[in-house]
Amino acid sequence: MSTVVVSGALASKPHNGGEAWVRLSYVLGLRALGCDVHFVEQIVPESCTDDALAYFDAVAAEFALGSAWLVQEDGAVVRGGEPDELRALAGEAELLLNVSGNLTCDPVFSAFRRRAYVDVDPGYTQCWLAGGHSVGRAREHHVHFSVGLGLADGRARLPDAGLDWRATVPPVVLEEWPVTPPPAPERLTTVASWRGGYGRVEYDGVLYGQKAHAFRALADLPSRVPVTLEVALAIDDSDAADRSLIEAGGWHVVDPRSVAATPDAFRRYVQGAAGELSPAQQIYTETASGWVSDRTVRFLASGRPAIVESTGLEGDLPLGEGLLTFTGAEEAVSAVEDVQSDYAAHCDAARSLAERYFASDRVLGRLLDEALA
Repeated sequence: MSTVVVSGALASKPHNGGEAWVRLSYVLGLRALGCDVHFVEQIVPESCTDDALAYFDAVAAEFALGSAWLVQEDGAVVRGGEPDELRALAGEAELLLNVSGNLTCDPVFSAFRRRAYVDVDPGYTQCWLAGGHSVGRAREHHVHFSVGLGLADGRARLPDAGLDWRATVPPVVLEEWPVTPPPAPERLTTVASWRGGYGRVEYDGVLYGQKAHAFRALADLPSRVPVTLEVALAIDDSDAADRSLIEAGGWHVVDPRSVAATPDAFRRYVQGAAGELSPAQQIYTETASGWVSDRTVRFLASGRPAIVESTGLEGDLPLGEGLLTFTGAEEAVSAVEDVQSDYAAHCDAARSLAERYFASDRVLGRLLDEALA
């Protein structure tokens, strides 16, 4: 039994059920493989509010995380035990699986004898690193994985920043995401942040766009398809003009904190839809990163077809049944019509894709083999 420490953000991103599932899938999936799994999150002091702590405690309790630690940048332990215990755990563990490089504080970080970086934001990570920025002490890891499948074979139009990126995909614990009876195929949804938390990235003279830019290009898409298009959208009041633009085009906009704030609420929201339709951040599409969304994987596992903007996945995954990609509004309309023409078949294909390509035992088994080699 390997002892694995997974680091990622829960308290740092409270009331975001989708983000919680990104981290939970590694913890629960590794546990199912028989690993002794511990969760450690590093949080900046200003984010360590009572609300954030309550969210951390609630998620840890709901999923019986057991050994769940919350530590500040200076090594002070907020949840989990004494600092000496955490350092001892790090020294004994076979592997640190550092999602987005969340854990960086010493002496904990340096105590791990094997460290694997898991990049879930391809494009951002590599451009920042190539620009000379330190990203989660990425260069101090022994092996590097990315859900940007185009990085592994060099076809992505991104710098490798001098690192050997290995391909992985978001894992899904199928037992946590069972197939549920689909509703009538008349409402496609997604969950999104209008501008995200990073801002726009410029590299080599190119300024890459965000989700906002992709949505604007599809503002009138709902008026062109025979289904309801809904987005649980985190959008600031300062972007009221953009919200009005997409609502005028027919998008039904709801508050993600009201429908997807907790892991369980996020799961209900996904499984209450007929499927997903979503644009992607332009940094993912314009670079042909091969990015795979963890959110999309949850739709597929639930037996819900997903229609997503192309990030260069063609050739990596079988597309066209269950998972369909588009470039531009015309292709999005065609994909919706395709799904509507044989909805049941697309539902079956979606779950089959999840089982064949994203099941946590397959994904994490391979990842462990590579990380510990």
